[in-house]
Amino acid sequence: MDNQEISRILYEISLYLEMNGVPFKPVAYEKAAFSIEALEEDVEEIYKREQLDGLKKIPGVGETIARRIEEYLKTGKIQYYENFKKKMPVAMGELMAVEGIGPKAIRDLYRYLKIKNLKDLEVAAKAGKIRNVPNFGLKTEQNILEAIEFLKRSKGRFLLGMILPTISTVYARLKVLKEVEEISLAGSVRRMKETIGDVDFLVIPCSSGRISSSESTKKIMNFFVSLPGIEKIWGKGTTKASVRMKEGFDMDIRVVPKKSYGSALQYFTGSKEHNIVLRTIAMGKGLKLNEYGVFKGPKMIAGETETGVYKVLGMEWMPPEMRENQGEIELALAHKIPKIIDYNDLKGDLHCHSDWDGGVNTILEIAMAAQEMGYEYIGISDHTKFLRIERGLDEKKLIAQRKEVNKINSQFEKQKKNFRVLQGCEANILADGSVDIADDILRQLDYVIAGVHSQLKMEKTEMTERIIKAMENPNVDIISHPTGRLIKRRDEYQIDFDKILEVAKETGTILEVNSFPERLDLNDKNIRKAKEGGVKMVINTDAHEKSQMRFIELGIAQARRGWAEKEDIINTQPIGKLLNFFK
Repeated sequence: MDNQEISRILYEISLYLEMNGVPFKPVAYEKAAFSIEALEEDVEEIYKREQLDGLKKIPGVGETIARRIEEYLKTGKIQYYENFKKKMPVAMGELMAVEGIGPKAIRDLYRYLKIKNLKDLEVAAKAGKIRNVPNFGLKTEQNILEAIEFLKRSKGRFLLGMILPTISTVYARLKVLKEVEEISLAGSVRRMKETIGDVDFLVIPCSSGRISSSESTKKIMNFFVSLPGIEKIWGKGTTKASVRMKEGFDMDIRVVPKKSYGSALQYFTGSKEHNIVLRTIAMGKGLKLNEYGVFKGPKMIAGETETGVYKVLGMEWMPPEMRENQGEIELALAHKIPKIIDYNDLKGDLHCHSDWDGGVNTILEIAMAAQEMGYEYIGISDHTKFLRIERGLDEKKLIAQRKEVNKINSQFEKQKKNFRVLQGCEANILADGSVDIADDILRQLDYVIAGVHSQLKMEKTEMTERIIKAMENPNVDIISHPTGRLIKRRDEYQIDFDKILEVAKETGTILEVNSFPERLDLNDKNIRKAKEGGVKMVINTDAHEKSQMRFIELGIAQARRGWAEKEDIINTQPIGKLLNFFK
């Protein structure tokens, strides 16, 4: 449970080092932070078992960082980090959440204006002080105020992808308790919403043998409120407990009788709008529906299973991701719920960044990780030259990279592995709609992704035409993160999405469902529009480190929330059929 906190501290150390212009070390700490965040096992358990040697086996963790982690596990802090905070006592997480604010900006804002946190930043911006800081100006000051207002609107919500590791760890610990007969997540986590307010667990207590359900319930409650990582216990009753985690989100656990488990699961999964319509349907049939069951008069006629609850209402069961009262109820009544894409349907990921453009891992390391995930192929799509901050590749480097990709594929062929590395790139769509790599080089790649990474505040017509021009380039196959949003950080840029879909259909351009937790772009509504418009999509992670390839689950969930089926997503296809989309 300390993994997320250690990861946060190491990442903030990398930011402090970057502020001070220290070479190489920021990347080392960032790599270690990524690796620890992605671990499935608690760092503390690794240390208990293997001491310092075990920590050094974690990818990206060398002697120095291992000793820092050891210090945290022994004392609850890292003095190296504390020293940085004394010199520059800033709320790094708060300030970095503001779009356009990076480590060096934080350094300068503290140096000139003593800005420590979000409140200080807002006060200074409203007073017109930021425009006078070197390298800022009036426009930057206005952008900062806009970004702060956006953050206020999304306050109290947490990115699902960022807290899912903690949720999964808690779930796994509860599931193995002998007192737990069955457990499920509920609420917005089960519906895989982009952001969540809190986390709900539902449990059936075991009542077999000499253990009564009341004894099991008591032990479950005691275990839950004693979990590591809890900051505050809001309450503990006989069947419900609530806690606040260190990351800032709340978790609730409810113990329910087996006979009501399905009804409780349906009720607490939601959404609220979905449940209101279900209760109306129940009343129309002379029934009463609540978290305890479905009743006809005093008699309970369903409730043990979710399927049974929907069946007694004359409905087909539907995946939780669809339950938003956006037409799924009508389909369920007609028994026409679509067979949406499954979490195991993808055969590869086409948007991964390697160490060629500033990513963490080599192409071979990414390929090996992809094989461990059961993929048939992986696509390397490094940034191109316009993005100098990401060490973007120019034409010569793309040609050189091709040689490495060919060499790796030859090795796999000799080893008789049914796996292939594909070379693409993530080219930049410039302000005039052109891309920053010559067409004759783009033609040599297996596929080309193009995306907007600059001048995001263009007027709607201009931005739409900019993207359309890129789609009309015969060498551009995929548009990455098509609306440019960063959840909790910035809105979508202004585009005529319907027009984009029309042109995508004409040109055969594929739209990306980007799985990165801050993006999840396309959103669910746009995925449904693309599906209805006959536009193909691809689910990618945009991973800059191999552990981030796990984010693919979030992209699949997003596609499910948009009702996408297997045939709507190109990387559900084997490599032969996949490559046909790029001809």
